[in-house]
Amino acid sequence: MSNVKQPSLLQAILPLLIIVISAAFSILRWNAGMFVPLLTGIVTTALLGLYLGYKWSDLEKFLSDGVSRALTAIFMLFIIGSIIGTWILSGVIPTLIYYGLDILSPDIFLPTVAITTAILGLATGSSFTAIATIGLAFMAVGQGIGFPPALVAGTIISGALFGDKLSALSDTTNLTPAMVDTDLFSHIKHMLWDSIPAFAICLVLYYFFGMQYSGNSINLEKVSAIMDALNQTFNINPVLLLLPVLTIYIVTRKFPAIPSLLLVSVLGGITAIAFQGSSLSQVIQSITNGYNSQSGLELLDSLLNQGGMKSMFELIALVILATAFGGILEGTGVLKAVLNSFINKARTTGSLIFSTILSTLVIGFASGAQYLAIILPARAFVGAYKQRGLDTKNLSRCIEAAGTVGINLVPWSVNALFAAKVLGVSPTEFIPFIFFSFLIPLINLIYGYTGISIVKKTYPETGTNSISQSEPDEREVVM
Repeated sequence: MSNVKQPSLLQAILPLLIIVISAAFSILRWNAGMFVPLLTGIVTTALLGLYLGYKWSDLEKFLSDGVSRALTAIFMLFIIGSIIGTWILSGVIPTLIYYGLDILSPDIFLPTVAITTAILGLATGSSFTAIATIGLAFMAVGQGIGFPPALVAGTIISGALFGDKLSALSDTTNLTPAMVDTDLFSHIKHMLWDSIPAFAICLVLYYFFGMQYSGNSINLEKVSAIMDALNQTFNINPVLLLLPVLTIYIVTRKFPAIPSLLLVSVLGGITAIAFQGSSLSQVIQSITNGYNSQSGLELLDSLLNQGGMKSMFELIALVILATAFGGILEGTGVLKAVLNSFINKARTTGSLIFSTILSTLVIGFASGAQYLAIILPARAFVGAYKQRGLDTKNLSRCIEAAGTVGINLVPWSVNALFAAKVLGVSPTEFIPFIFFSFLIPLINLIYGYTGISIVKKTYPETGTNSISQSEPDEREVVM
């Protein structure tokens, strides 16, 4: 590759601009999804790569390197699809819906949703799992008592993100500090600064939003119809609630994620046989094709016709395209050129944090891939933080703010498309209600410009004269 040229900033911006424009039209106007925009982005970047002097074999390697990073996530999506199918067939999710309709007060429904999904996300380390299990149940409960689906979906996602972000079991929470040379628990502790106030504000907002729908909008006939249909279709039994509890126990034992989730899926199948009288054939069908609800109630059927590994094919195809696009963007130097422009323009701590969050969101909007939005800015900015005497846990917190949480504001991101598929609400409808995703980046920007919670540290190899972590900046509020 000795004759390869590095892209200029203008050249680097071109493929990013093209995919954002094509994605906006495809999603918002044509309702055609992200397949064509991602393919367009890949083709544009490949043509730029050829112009820069790369061989086609080089570009193919960039694509395959990008996809290889997503293999674990792809396998987990298959397993989550099987969990959804078996948890519905077993009656676990129907039981959660039934008791939720029976005991939840409309006045505190949305804060309860946020807190419960946060607990499950924290325990499992997976916002996807929280959304696909308890979140699906809350969608049915919310619609049953008259809440707008988009508002309920936004609340579910906010809670799930809070739990995922602070969980020591989360893949992104482990990945981010590893990328910036800090330790996991320092990273988690530092994230309490933005997560706790953001979630507290969310609870207040969801309470006041919920009050608008907690009075005359309740349709008792609809609630009764849903509960009757559940009773007729499933064996509703409080013992079934032990499966979510057991799931939390399994995951908190710190077993590897994939074997743990596989075990949860198997337990769902065993529960279906034991409590619903399902045959082994029906269990295999639910794992493969998902649950086929025929309760006769359209609202309930639309919510319970879910799950199965096959249901994840479209999302997995998007993950493959997104990570391939990310791989070729990284390999051709496009992302490096863009990120360097952000780094070079950052003169103060506040502007550096602003650049970190903005560049992470740019990659998120360009690719829709969460891992890419975490790994690339982390690699690019770690040197700048060390050179300026800033503890890299400041960087890891910002990367999580935009890469783990903020990316859910991208309608074509894998995260938003997953939530849309499971919850049955368009990303453009629920995104305005994911208050947590708006607040977390905003709070980090405030901290960056005020110095609150910004920790300094001496990195001898950088030659900086910054004060050490044990002697925090006088503006820092020590936790």
